[in-house]
Amino acid sequence: MNKLSFIFLLTVLILIISCNSKENNSYKEVQYQAVNGNDTAVIALKISDKRFYGRYEISYYKFGKDSGDVRGDIKGDTLRGDFHYISNGGSWKRIPLALLKKDDKLIQGSGIIGTYMSLPCFLPGTLSYKEPKFVFEETK
Repeated sequence: MNKLSFIFLLTVLILIISCNSKENNSYKEVQYQAVNGNDTAVIALKISDKRFYGRYEISYYKFGKDSGDVRGDIKGDTLRGDFHYISNGGSWKRIPLALLKKDDKLIQGSGIIGTYMSLPCFLPGTLSYKEPKFVFEETK
């Protein structure tokens, strides 16, 4: 076997191995809704084993709505990422998002927001799921 054939064979094997090692990208579509007083939130997610993305909309009674995209990672029973949205039809904003999956519901966490490498995040030790603003239930 000459040197050129060996390099070609090696390249083909590396391509085959790398293509087969990608994560399974099958996403499940789920929609949740939550009501807090007169405010309503709807979140439509596409969820895989490790990632999620989708649309999130919060309608404030008599004040307008925040509407935009969510995306992030899943670790155990926690979905952590960010919410990139237009606030009441104004300018774009980005805030951290944390959802705890418990009993077929998603509980929205809250905490003190800071930045790390120009990205919003919850400051360590401040994220809490007690007294959530929204508790989402799956809609059929």
